[in-house]
Amino acid sequence: MVAASAELNTGLTLIHRGKVRDVYEIDQQRLLMVATDRLSAFDVVLPDPIPDKGAVLTQLSNFWFARSESLCANHLTDDPVDSALPPDIDPVPLRRRSVVVRRLKPLPVEAIARGYIAGSGWKDYCRSGRVAGHQLPNGLREADLLPEPIFSPSTKAAVGEHDQTITFDEVVAMLGENMAEQLRSLTLELYAAARVYAAERGILIADTKFEFGIDSEGTLRVMDEMLTPDSSRFWPADSYQPGGSPASYDKQYVRDFLEAQNWNKQAPAPRLPAAVIAGTRQRYVEAYERLTGNAW
Repeated sequence: MVAASAELNTGLTLIHRGKVRDVYEIDQQRLLMVATDRLSAFDVVLPDPIPDKGAVLTQLSNFWFARSESLCANHLTDDPVDSALPPDIDPVPLRRRSVVVRRLKPLPVEAIARGYIAGSGWKDYCRSGRVAGHQLPNGLREADLLPEPIFSPSTKAAVGEHDQTITFDEVVAMLGENMAEQLRSLTLELYAAARVYAAERGILIADTKFEFGIDSEGTLRVMDEMLTPDSSRFWPADSYQPGGSPASYDKQYVRDFLEAQNWNKQAPAPRLPAAVIAGTRQRYVEAYERLTGNAW
């Protein structure tokens, strides 16, 4: 287990520290991406790590990247982590939580697909009846199934700042029509395929967020993470009930705890009780096991 505050020794130059992932330079074509045990909620990095979280995110992402290759190219190389490290670095702490990836030019948009109304989408709907420019039916309850999945992109906020939902027209203005159309199409296709697969394993994917980048040949690739408990809402199908915040296998459990605190959603965030830390880890591991069919 690696603490959220501990910096792993890669022997490489750190070029970016995100909310969860640290990115190191290998060479001009490749990067080492390391998923830490840090947890962010409401765009704030929490002070307490979730044991094994980084490894779970990496292994589950790798599972989905492999399953979706026929739909969309991704950022992975075939290079093992050990081969990217200097000879004096112990690879063992890094293997399960790290991947060697292509250098991409990230798109400045979070690509979000929603099949159910929840989270920030629910709050937007309560205010206006709309989400990301989509006019939704009247009378929806929290966690209701939408008539069809929607693309609800957002800006990419820096650490400590908040993402802002934007419309498709705003994405067109940022990226151009062709790239915006490609982004929307791939987002909804990836979500649709994953939703069917997960439902067969007793999990409803309420929504999910993808990140994309462009390689040196101009190919659009899905990157960072994919269909994890950090980037998605996973609901147990056997206990799903609209009209509130359903039980989940994701960080909604932490969000619900934080919502009950007297906190303004600005750093520093409250400390997490041991029971919440343990409960979060258990949910992440169960999501991995149910989706992959592998024991953690």
